[in-house]
Order: sequence, then C-alpha cells, then structure tokens
Amino acid sequence: MCFFCARCPWFLRSLLMLSLLTLLACQAKTAAPIKVGILHSVTGTMAISEQSVIDATQLAIHELNAEGGLLGRPLEAVLIDGQSDPKVFLKAASRLITKDRVSVIFGCWTSACRKTIRPVIEAHDHLLVYPLQYEGLEASRNILYTGSTPNQQIAPAVLWAVKNLGKRVFLVASDYVFPRAANFQIKHQLSALKAELVGEVYLPLGDNNVQAMMVAIAAARADVILNTINGDSNIAFFQQLQRQNITTPVLSFSVGESELQRMGPGLMRGHYAAWSYFQQLANDENRQFVTAFRRKFGDHRVTDAAMEAAYTGVYLWASAVRSAKTEDSSTVRESLKGQRFNAPSGLVTVSYSNNHLWKPLYIAQVSESGDFKLVWQHSQPIRPLPFPPYLPRKQWQQYLRQLYQGWGENWAAPSIVSATSSDAETGSQVMAPP
Repeated sequence: MCFFCARCPWFLRSLLMLSLLTLLACQAKTAAPIKVGILHSVTGTMAISEQSVIDATQLAIHELNAEGGLLGRPLEAVLIDGQSDPKVFLKAASRLITKDRVSVIFGCWTSACRKTIRPVIEAHDHLLVYPLQYEGLEASRNILYTGSTPNQQIAPAVLWAVKNLGKRVFLVASDYVFPRAANFQIKHQLSALKAELVGEVYLPLGDNNVQAMMVAIAAARADVILNTINGDSNIAFFQQLQRQNITTPVLSFSVGESELQRMGPGLMRGHYAAWSYFQQLANDENRQFVTAFRRKFGDHRVTDAAMEAAYTGVYLWASAVRSAKTEDSSTVRESLKGQRFNAPSGLVTVSYSNNHLWKPLYIAQVSESGDFKLVWQHSQPIRPLPFPPYLPRKQWQQYLRQLYQGWGENWAAPSIVSATSSDAETGSQVMAPP
C-alpha cells in the first residue's frame, strides 16, 4: 500500500493546497525589499533642520511597511549622512544609485545640495523627492518638488508683510543659491509694491558672526526683516536680536517648529514664519500625522512644514509605484503626474506640467506661550509657478549661471559677504540682476 493513496482525492487536494500556501508564505518572507535612499544631514550646520525630516521620512516608510509594503515587498531605507556638504551629497547620491541600487532618493535641504546632485540624478534617469521650499527657477522631470515655490510662499508672505508690518524692508540671508535667488525676486516685488529695501546682509552657511548684521539692522530703521537664513546660524541671529534689544519683527522662510524647539521659544517670541504647514492645523490627517509621529519618536517632538512635505513625498511616490506596478524610477516619475494625497496640510496634487505640488500657505506668529499661532492663510491651494513670468526662462538660467560661476562653480559662497544698508557706507555685494 503506497503512502499517498491516489484514490483519496481529498487528501491530494489538501496536500496541494498546503504546498501552495507554504510556497506563497516562503515567497512572502523572501521577497526582495524595495530599497529607498534617504540623503540628509545628520551632522553639520544643517542637522538642526534635517534630522527631523529624516524622522518624518522614516515614519512614512514604517507606516507603509506596516500595511504590507509595496507590490508585496517591504521597503528598506538606506540612510547616508550628507554632512551639510554639497560634495558629500554628490558622492552619496552616486553611491545610492550605483552601489545600493535604491529606487528613489528622498533628500536634500539646501538648494546647493539639490543642484549639486541633480546632474547625477538626471544622468541615471533616476528620481529625487525634494521636500523643501526653494527659490524656484527649476523644473526637472527627475525631481518631485514637494516644497513650495516662491509664488506659493515668499511672494504672498512679502505682500502680507508690506501691508501689515511696513514698507521699510531689510533682508538677512545665508549666502547660497536659494536666498540669493529668492531675494532677487523679493526685490523685484518690493519695487512693484513701492516698498523700500533698506538693507541686505549675507552669511556663509554655518557662520555665526552676526555682529556686522546687527550694526546694519540697527542703522536701517526697518519696519520688517525678511529672513532666509538656514541652519544653526539662525540661533546666533535671534540671540543677538534679543541681546541688543532689536524689536523689529522678523518674517522667516526657513524656520519652523523644529528649529523653534531647538532654539528655545523665547528667542522668537513675537516673530513670524510663512509655511505651507503648521503643526496646529485642525484636520483629521494632521491629527493622525502628529499622533503617529509622537508615538514613534516621543511626545516632546514637534512637526513642521519640511517634515510634512517629506512625509507627503513618500506617500505620493508610493501611490505612483502602485499605479505603475513597478518601482522602476523612470516609469514611476511618469506615473507621479496628477497624483493626489490628502496630506496633513490639506489635499495636494502633483502638477502635470512641472512636477511641483499645488500647495496652501499659512503665516503664523510665535505667541507668548512659545508656539506658532496662525494669523493668516491663503484661501485655496496655490498653483506652482517655478519660473516667475516677468523674465524669460533663458534670463533666469543666465542669472543662475552668474551665481554659480561667481562662486567658483559652486552653488554656495565660499567666503563672508559684507553687510549693507541704505544708511551704511559699505557697498552691496548682491549679484547683478540678469
């Protein structure tokens, strides 16, 4: 008598079913993960901002894995520290693509880093998901821009500031491509609004010597200071404003809840920030986001716009992967067009024309209790227009080339730029307009 009786069909059916289930279970356990790159600064001047963005990116990846991953495969994050150095970012991006074989890179804070790695991303027809508000003047088919363009953040905020805080405007900034290009656009807008530029000061990234800046601000008698300083230089800036009892209101474009928490709320009390997201937004998606983030990283943690844009970027990419039925970057980037997501900031949509998102805008003030309180918001999501229409795209590209060449073929200044003021004797070193 044989061990398996052929005359017992129920036994064979059961055996085949058990074998099939066992095979499927083994395949699920051994399915190769989809590798994704996270390229941000864990060390250096930008770590104050980028560590939180890393955490938000990892939260989205964790949530997707808890739901079963993508295409039946888990996601595996490969994290590299960019060390706040564009050259390190460049080497890391190349490694993530060629050695680690990631399907997408979530990364970069400064435009200097993004612009430095962009040629590598495009040469490999790969995909970068970039979560920061930036200067615009760019639209790559290989980059999904989930932060705001100037027409979605800076231009409406400048209009609000001139109407509500005053027409005498002072610009403080880090000296690299985002603040330079943003300030060029701000100055064009100030001229159109018949407002007055009374001073302009630039600091190299990571520089904390703000004494000349304070002298210029004190002499300028400005109504409002527009701030595009990035990284931990903001700590020195706000400390000196407080120590020297300079009470001119500051509207910041690169300081959110994470930076506020690290600086201590007392330094920014009464000052303003403009972003596409603030932690206090009252909608279900945001409440879920904040709760999930704190559950994973601690009740003391806060969320901010860059984190929300990073979190949103992971989910938009995941939706495109599901639509494309593949993680192949060249296919996924085409599938991204028109993708929608109910983000913590509200419904966002990927523009078909330029890989940017339709985004909301909020302006908030740091209250006496030390947190941001909304004071104004745009009623509808704003269409992304990375290239301001008052100059041809060719002239914008020429302007960027001037910056790049003027910095020795880098996207950031190598040395300190002197302070300027309408009341000071020193001359401005702002790049000439195109």
